[in-house]
Amino acid sequence: MAALLEETLFALSGQSPPPSKDLHQITITQQQVIWRWWKVSLRIEFRGAAPGELRLSHEEFVNDARLQHQVGVIFGPNILAYTLALCQGHFDYLERLPDRMLLHILSFLNIQDICRLSQTSRRFRKLCGSKAVWESAVRSCSEDISEHLEALAEQMGWRRIYFTFCHSKSPASSMTAHSEPTEQPERPEPEQAELPEGKHP
Repeated sequence: MAALLEETLFALSGQSPPPSKDLHQITITQQQVIWRWWKVSLRIEFRGAAPGELRLSHEEFVNDARLQHQVGVIFGPNILAYTLALCQGHFDYLERLPDRMLLHILSFLNIQDICRLSQTSRRFRKLCGSKAVWESAVRSCSEDISEHLEALAEQMGWRRIYFTFCHSKSPASSMTAHSEPTEQPERPEPEQAELPEGKHP
């Protein structure tokens, strides 16, 4: 499973809460936690200041309450908990599997589980809404897909075809129309601040 891990496990940029406008970036590799910051100020003494950088081992970060506090203030408690989990060796291997393998796993799930999974992360939202997933769902609920239905699916999308013809249908031979259920709102993704031009690591 270790082969699934890339060198950079996690990276995120953000801005300090007001009134500060300083920018920060945390990068977690397989060996280190890299904390960078850019001073944003109109004061003359800070103009052209080089970005700061701090490199720690995973163990040092886990024991550095001060830096953890900064991460929590800037990125929030969920990101802090996630970075600590990474540094303690708790890797999300499922999230790191290649798309083709995840799509194969999704083929064994029912639609309710696929819809729930789509709300867990940006990547799963994209995969669970992909053509491959919904085409497979339509084909699994009907043994005979006509050319007309395939053409319609290419225009409307396989997901809409599923909820129009297959959702909650009775025996496999019938195709009873049902309206698509109301979707739950997506979970917000953490916003990432743009780093100053020429200051990217």
